[in-house]
Amino acid sequence: MPANMAPHEIRSDGLDTVDLRLDRDRFLRKLVRELSGTIERLVGLEEASGYVATVGGIMGEWLDEAYHAELGEDDFDPETVARIFVDLKRRIDGGFYIVAIKPDRIVLRNTRCPFAEDVVGRPSLCMMTSNVFGRIAADNLGYARVRLKAVIANGDPECHVVVYLTPQEGLEADEREYYRLRSGGDLAGL
Repeated sequence: MPANMAPHEIRSDGLDTVDLRLDRDRFLRKLVRELSGTIERLVGLEEASGYVATVGGIMGEWLDEAYHAELGEDDFDPETVARIFVDLKRRIDGGFYIVAIKPDRIVLRNTRCPFAEDVVGRPSLCMMTSNVFGRIAADNLGYARVRLKAVIANGDPECHVVVYLTPQEGLEADEREYYRLRSGGDLAGL
Protein backbone atom coordinates (compact mmCIF):
# COMPACT_ATOMS: atom_id res chain seq x y z
CA MET A 1 0.00 0.00 0.00
CA PRO A 2 1.42 3.38 -0.93
CA ALA A 3 2.57 5.51 2.00
CA ASN A 4 0.17 8.34 1.09
CA MET A 5 -2.93 6.04 1.17
CA ALA A 6 -4.92 5.68 4.37
CA PRO A 7 -5.53 2.03 5.45
CA HIS A 8 -9.27 2.32 4.71
CA GLU A 9 -8.77 3.74 1.19
CA ILE A 10 -8.72 1.37 -1.73
CA ARG A 11 -7.96 2.47 -5.26
CA SER A 12 -10.57 1.40 -7.79
CA ASP A 13 -8.00 0.52 -10.48
CA GLY A 14 -10.93 0.67 -12.90
CA LEU A 15 -13.06 -1.77 -10.90
CA ASP A 16 -15.90 0.72 -10.78
CA THR A 17 -16.21 0.46 -14.58
CA VAL A 18 -16.23 -3.35 -14.80
CA ASP A 19 -19.61 -4.60 -16.08
CA LEU A 20 -20.41 -7.45 -13.67
CA ARG A 21 -24.21 -7.10 -13.69
CA LEU A 22 -23.93 -7.29 -9.92
CA ASP A 23 -26.32 -5.59 -7.55
CA ARG A 24 -28.21 -6.69 -4.46
CA ASP A 25 -31.08 -8.21 -6.44
CA ARG A 26 -28.80 -10.24 -8.74
CA PHE A 27 -26.66 -11.36 -5.80
CA LEU A 28 -29.67 -12.54 -3.77
CA ARG A 29 -31.27 -14.33 -6.75
CA LYS A 30 -27.98 -16.12 -7.42
CA LEU A 31 -27.67 -16.98 -3.72
CA VAL A 32 -31.18 -18.49 -3.65
CA ARG A 33 -30.50 -20.36 -6.90
CA GLU A 34 -27.32 -21.93 -5.58
CA LEU A 35 -28.91 -22.73 -2.21
CA SER A 36 -31.86 -24.49 -3.90
CA GLY A 37 -29.51 -26.32 -6.26
CA THR A 38 -27.37 -27.51 -3.38
CA ILE A 39 -30.43 -28.78 -1.52
CA GLU A 40 -31.74 -30.47 -4.70
CA ARG A 41 -28.40 -32.29 -5.12
CA LEU A 42 -28.14 -33.30 -1.46
CA VAL A 43 -31.68 -34.51 -0.76
CA GLY A 44 -33.36 -34.67 -4.18
CA LEU A 45 -35.90 -32.50 -5.95
CA GLU A 46 -38.93 -33.65 -3.95
CA GLU A 47 -37.34 -32.99 -0.56
CA ALA A 48 -35.82 -29.69 -1.74
CA SER A 49 -39.27 -28.64 -2.93
CA GLY A 50 -40.55 -29.41 0.55
CA TYR A 51 -37.98 -27.11 2.15
CA VAL A 52 -38.81 -24.29 -0.26
CA ALA A 53 -42.52 -24.97 0.31
CA THR A 54 -42.05 -24.46 4.06
CA VAL A 55 -40.48 -21.07 3.47
CA GLY A 56 -43.17 -20.26 0.89
CA GLY A 57 -45.88 -20.99 3.46
CA ILE A 58 -44.27 -18.60 5.92
CA MET A 59 -43.98 -15.95 3.19
CA GLY A 60 -47.63 -16.52 2.26
CA GLU A 61 -48.75 -15.92 5.84
CA TRP A 62 -46.62 -12.78 6.04
CA LEU A 63 -47.93 -11.41 2.74
CA ASP A 64 -51.55 -12.24 3.60
CA GLU A 65 -51.15 -10.40 6.88
CA ALA A 66 -49.60 -7.40 5.09
CA TYR A 67 -52.45 -7.17 2.57
CA HIS A 68 -55.01 -7.50 5.37
CA ALA A 69 -53.29 -4.72 7.32
CA GLU A 70 -53.80 -2.43 4.32
CA LEU A 71 -57.17 -3.66 2.99
CA GLY A 72 -59.00 -4.77 6.13
CA GLU A 73 -59.36 -7.90 8.23
CA ASP A 74 -62.35 -9.46 6.45
CA ASP A 75 -61.60 -12.44 4.22
CA PHE A 76 -60.85 -11.51 0.63
CA ASP A 77 -63.15 -12.76 -2.14
CA PRO A 78 -61.74 -14.75 -5.10
CA GLU A 79 -61.38 -11.66 -7.31
CA THR A 80 -59.39 -9.81 -4.65
CA VAL A 81 -57.25 -12.88 -4.00
CA ALA A 82 -56.46 -13.11 -7.73
CA ARG A 83 -55.62 -9.41 -7.89
CA ILE A 84 -53.36 -9.81 -4.83
CA PHE A 85 -51.48 -12.65 -6.58
CA VAL A 86 -50.80 -10.40 -9.57
CA ASP A 87 -49.95 -7.39 -7.41
CA LEU A 88 -47.48 -9.18 -5.16
CA LYS A 89 -45.71 -10.75 -8.13
CA ARG A 90 -45.59 -7.36 -9.89
CA ARG A 91 -43.94 -5.87 -6.82
CA ILE A 92 -41.12 -8.43 -7.07
CA ASP A 93 -40.79 -8.08 -10.86
CA GLY A 94 -42.92 -11.03 -11.91
CA GLY A 95 -45.15 -10.98 -14.97
CA PHE A 96 -48.33 -12.68 -13.72
CA TYR A 97 -51.74 -11.93 -15.17
CA ILE A 98 -55.24 -13.28 -14.63
CA VAL A 99 -56.64 -15.58 -17.31
CA ALA A 100 -59.91 -16.45 -15.54
CA ILE A 101 -61.69 -16.20 -12.20
CA LYS A 102 -64.40 -18.83 -11.82
CA PRO A 103 -66.34 -20.02 -8.76
CA ASP A 104 -64.08 -23.06 -8.46
CA ARG A 105 -60.72 -21.70 -9.67
CA ILE A 106 -58.36 -18.86 -10.44
CA VAL A 107 -56.25 -19.31 -13.57
CA LEU A 108 -53.05 -17.31 -14.03
CA ARG A 109 -50.17 -17.13 -16.46
CA ASN A 110 -46.74 -15.65 -15.99
CA THR A 111 -44.33 -14.34 -18.60
CA ARG A 112 -41.51 -13.26 -16.25
CA CYS A 113 -40.29 -15.04 -13.12
CA PRO A 114 -39.16 -12.91 -10.17
CA PHE A 115 -36.05 -15.14 -10.03
CA ALA A 116 -35.37 -14.17 -13.69
CA GLU A 117 -32.95 -16.49 -15.50
CA ASP A 118 -31.84 -17.97 -12.18
CA VAL A 119 -35.03 -20.06 -11.98
CA VAL A 120 -34.17 -22.16 -15.06
CA GLY A 121 -33.22 -25.64 -13.91
CA ARG A 122 -34.42 -24.99 -10.34
CA PRO A 123 -38.04 -26.23 -10.26
CA SER A 124 -37.97 -26.43 -6.45
CA LEU A 125 -38.14 -22.61 -6.45
CA CYS A 126 -41.64 -22.86 -7.96
CA MET A 127 -42.85 -24.10 -4.58
CA MET A 128 -42.48 -20.51 -3.44
CA THR A 129 -45.30 -19.48 -5.81
CA SER A 130 -47.38 -22.56 -5.02
CA ASN A 131 -47.19 -22.02 -1.28
CA VAL A 132 -47.60 -18.25 -1.28
CA PHE A 133 -50.67 -18.52 -3.52
CA GLY A 134 -52.00 -21.57 -1.67
CA ARG A 135 -51.58 -20.04 1.76
CA ILE A 136 -53.26 -16.74 0.81
CA ALA A 137 -56.14 -18.46 -1.02
CA ALA A 138 -56.78 -21.05 1.71
CA ASP A 139 -56.63 -18.55 4.57
CA ASN A 140 -59.16 -16.31 2.83
CA LEU A 141 -61.37 -18.80 1.00
CA GLY A 142 -61.03 -21.88 3.22
CA TYR A 143 -59.29 -24.18 0.75
CA ALA A 144 -56.87 -24.09 -2.17
CA ARG A 145 -55.24 -26.59 -4.45
CA VAL A 146 -52.45 -25.16 -6.57
CA ARG A 147 -51.44 -26.80 -9.83
CA LEU A 148 -48.32 -25.70 -11.65
CA LYS A 149 -49.24 -26.87 -15.14
CA ALA A 150 -46.20 -25.25 -16.78
CA VAL A 151 -43.23 -23.41 -15.30
CA ILE A 152 -40.39 -21.36 -16.70
CA ALA A 153 -38.02 -23.29 -14.42
CA ASN A 154 -38.59 -26.38 -16.58
CA GLY A 155 -38.00 -24.48 -19.81
CA ASP A 156 -41.63 -23.67 -20.56
CA PRO A 157 -42.10 -20.28 -22.26
CA GLU A 158 -44.39 -19.15 -19.43
CA CYS A 159 -45.93 -20.42 -16.23
CA HIS A 160 -49.51 -21.66 -16.14
CA VAL A 161 -50.91 -21.79 -12.60
CA VAL A 162 -54.37 -22.95 -11.56
CA VAL A 163 -55.58 -22.30 -8.02
CA TYR A 164 -58.59 -24.53 -7.39
CA LEU A 165 -60.93 -23.17 -4.73
CA THR A 166 -62.92 -26.37 -4.19
CA PRO A 167 -61.60 -29.90 -3.60
CA GLN A 168 -60.96 -31.91 -6.77
CA GLU A 169 -60.72 -35.67 -7.33
CA GLY A 170 -57.21 -37.13 -7.32
CA LEU A 171 -54.01 -35.24 -6.69
CA GLU A 172 -51.66 -34.70 -9.63
CA ALA A 173 -47.88 -34.70 -9.15
CA ASP A 174 -47.76 -30.96 -9.87
CA GLU A 175 -50.42 -30.06 -7.27
CA ARG A 176 -50.45 -29.18 -3.57
CA GLU A 177 -53.45 -28.74 -1.25
CA TYR A 178 -53.81 -26.01 1.37
CA TYR A 179 -56.31 -25.55 4.18
CA ARG A 180 -57.22 -22.49 6.24
CA LEU A 181 -54.81 -21.94 9.13
CA ARG A 182 -56.38 -18.82 10.58
CA SER A 183 -60.01 -18.23 11.38
CA GLY A 184 -61.80 -15.94 8.92
CA GLY A 185 -61.30 -12.27 9.61
CA ASP A 186 -59.14 -12.83 12.71
CA LEU A 187 -55.48 -12.01 12.31
CA ALA A 188 -54.76 -12.26 16.03
CA GLY A 189 -53.79 -15.92 15.66
CA LEU A 190 -50.87 -15.16 13.36
